[in-house]
Amino acid sequence: MDPRTASLLALFTEGRTRFINLLDKLTGADLPKKLAPSPNSIGFLVRHIGDVELLFAKNVFGLEGVHVRASTVATGHDTGEWTDLAALKAYVLESSDTLRRAIVATPDAGWDKVIETKEFGRKTKAEALGRIVTHTAYHAGQIGIVVKYGTG
Repeated sequence: MDPRTASLLALFTEGRTRFINLLDKLTGADLPKKLAPSPNSIGFLVRHIGDVELLFAKNVFGLEGVHVRASTVATGHDTGEWTDLAALKAYVLESSDTLRRAIVATPDAGWDKVIETKEFGRKTKAEALGRIVTHTAYHAGQIGIVVKYGTG
């Protein structure tokens, strides 16, 4: 693996550790919890992280063969359907593995390629990686707060 790609893969892996540590401690009873007045439950946030990671692997990094039904992005709000902890854990493991494959498939020179999306405009692939890492960390922080203070 190219050195820059290896470094960015390490960044992705480390950037996801807080989320993984939270995920390991979640119970099924935590999934419907919300922090008023927020409409989004922990289950929604976990699913959303997986949806966006898969979208990045497919649309930003161009990994072929990725099939994603980004239900949290499509609906834009919590429908209350994300209550199966085992399924959610499997989904975010799949999304992580898929995005990891996309990162590994990117050669060093590919990190400077500019991509454009309607969600965040023009970014290099390296900048886009920063965006997905901080997206996951942002929602992991929300999950941590909702676990501690939320009800549901």
